Amino acid sequence: MPRLVNPLVVIWVILLVLLSATIAASFVLGGAVGLVVSLSIAAIKSAMIYWRYMHLNEETPLNRIAALAAGLWLLILLGFLGVDYWTRALV
Repeated sequence: MPRLVNPLVVIWVILLVLLSATIAASFVLGGAVGLVVSLSIAAIKSAMIYWRYMHLNEETPLNRIAALAAGLWLLILLGFLGVDYWTRALV
């Protein structure tokens, strides 16, 4: 039986819906809540792109762990960058 809908198109439509949710959240929510919601939506979108468009769902478990480790390493480096920025004296 042939597929009626291409899964890549479904992911693309979901990404468009999440994009509109990000834009709506930027207008409706403000402050820390808006930041948390926007970053959460961005994390969901990037996970969907990794999983489907980069074919992570077809890879071996070792490659999945390597991709997860790369993402965690990026978060660690960004955390160090934030700590460095926040602890510098304002001159």
